[in-house]
Amino acid sequence: MGLASAPSRPTSPSDRTGHGHAHWLRVAREAADDLATDAVAREQAGKAPFDEVSRLREAGLLTLLRPTESPAGSPDWLTAYAVVREIATADGAIGQLLGCHYFLSWSARFFAGPALAAQTEERSAAEQWCWGGGFARQEPPLMLVKTSKGLVLDGRQSYTTGVLVADRRAVRAVREDTGEPLAVVVDPARRGVAIDGDADTFGHRLAAGGSVEFDDVRVGAEDVLGSLSADEDLLSPRAALASPVGRLFSAQLLLGMAEGVLAEAREYSRTGHAAWLPDWPAGTPHDPQVQTAYGELTVLTRSASALTDQALEVVRGGLERGEDLTYDESADISALVAMAEAAAARAAQESTTRALDIIGARSTSARLGFDRFWRNARTHTLYEPVTHRLRDVGHYFLNGAHPPFVLPA
Repeated sequence: MGLASAPSRPTSPSDRTGHGHAHWLRVAREAADDLATDAVAREQAGKAPFDEVSRLREAGLLTLLRPTESPAGSPDWLTAYAVVREIATADGAIGQLLGCHYFLSWSARFFAGPALAAQTEERSAAEQWCWGGGFARQEPPLMLVKTSKGLVLDGRQSYTTGVLVADRRAVRAVREDTGEPLAVVVDPARRGVAIDGDADTFGHRLAAGGSVEFDDVRVGAEDVLGSLSADEDLLSPRAALASPVGRLFSAQLLLGMAEGVLAEAREYSRTGHAAWLPDWPAGTPHDPQVQTAYGELTVLTRSASALTDQALEVVRGGLERGEDLTYDESADISALVAMAEAAAARAAQESTTRALDIIGARSTSARLGFDRFWRNARTHTLYEPVTHRLRDVGHYFLNGAHPPFVLPA
């Protein structure tokens, strides 16, 4: 059994077709093994991940969430989450890129009408689009302006994931005349779209982050997916699930990074040597301090994993209930996902920090690349602060307040 590996999942009905959960998890593990072989060198080079996206596309992972005829009428989110977590154990930045792609590529299912959602999903799958961008609120907002020639998009979207390699960008824009926030899809080849590779983050360097300038960009009716309003008069309980569905990708990404650093640190502890005792292999059964540290981090990571599994099940149940879901049920789901994300964030922060302490001064070696786990995890938790999730959980526990509709950054 791996030190912090995820427990095996129940076999889903789609496994019997040969292309279900078990199949895609095998594909993800093969892709993760491939990414791990040059993860340190790629991260240090910091080039836009066109090659990495090609690897994912060739493996079929970009179109994993293609439309299906499942009885629940919803995608196999559990498989997508497991794939992101597996990829993140090898490369957290590519895990972030893939999780963002999955969420955005299926966003039409939450915000658009059935016909438009089907049209968007089918074209995305057929042309194997890679999606980037995001629906998080920003100031100043992008503006959708009504003109005599139709709608046009203006403004600058600040740093978001995947924009350097995306075939489609999903953005949040506000109607100038009504003030309603809308989910909009933009073809980056369209006139007036300018990409700025201005990302200079110390982590997630391969997540293809950057900013995009929109200057009088034409927007067709088919490009407007639907409303992002948090008003319960406009947002159905099922559409509100877009928030916890997106947040669970964050939790799986964090767990993947925690598991990845522990696996690599364990391997080094078994085969390397501690700087403070060069004749005594690091992490042997004779070192109780190292044993205790690994024990604590394993318990922390497994506990966060168990809570995330609970959140996965309630999200799946909510998606299956569809339009029968109530606002209170949606709030319960959001609260549990917030708990899971907070626990995963703590596990990632602790594991990526303390793994360096376990290894000692040798962890500062750029050749080993242990620092990439810490930098990726810390960058992610700065964009997705755990304090916000804890506040939402506390407000819900104390006052019964529904967690806010907040989409991932």
